[in-house]
Amino acid sequence: MEEKFMPKITTDLRKDIVKVPKVIREASGIQIFGKQIRSIIFTTDIAIIRNTNADAVIAVYPFTPHPAITKAIIEAADIPVFSGVGGGLTQGFRSSYMSMFAEAQGSIGVVLNGPTPLKTVEQVCKVVDIPVISTVTSKYTEIDAKLEAGVKVINISAGKDTAETVAFFRKKYPKLPIIATGGPTEESILETIEAGANAITYTPPSNGELFSKKMDHYRDMEKPEQ
Repeated sequence: MEEKFMPKITTDLRKDIVKVPKVIREASGIQIFGKQIRSIIFTTDIAIIRNTNADAVIAVYPFTPHPAITKAIIEAADIPVFSGVGGGLTQGFRSSYMSMFAEAQGSIGVVLNGPTPLKTVEQVCKVVDIPVISTVTSKYTEIDAKLEAGVKVINISAGKDTAETVAFFRKKYPKLPIIATGGPTEESILETIEAGANAITYTPPSNGELFSKKMDHYRDMEKPEQ
């Protein structure tokens, strides 16, 4: 079938955005509340979140989750947000309260860290009406009880073993929605998709790296013509 022409609309002020790798379009996607999500940008930088073509953002960070951070990201984003609510250092009632705050503020899902105790998973699953996502760091991660408790999606982040880990869980759970890190190249992203990932998280360049490229461009513009 011939590919249909798709009109594209942008402006001079918005054309310079962070674009996710095109190969992510090969993923099936996960439909959440009617929204199909294939590409998920991994950042808490509001400037990047406002300037990307990703389908969604996963906002997890290495600090204790705080409602003010979740609120700021959701208010700035024009795409769905998956909010980190702890599970490692932050557990129990605080994680469940954070989950309720995240849902009330507009999150499309909440993300629990790998070490989250089953009791915390159960508490979170009981209080929210949005998908609870459990992070998986290796094929040895125990998820059966967490799925039974109400986890709807797993988020696989297993470093160089991610594709292998995706294949392991896809074989075990043929219909389970799987998000996974894609790695640094189009080849590694495609490998992860072919292993069974439904959606891919993409780590963008840092604000500093992006600004450095822009400054190089500005300096080139200022050079006198030869």
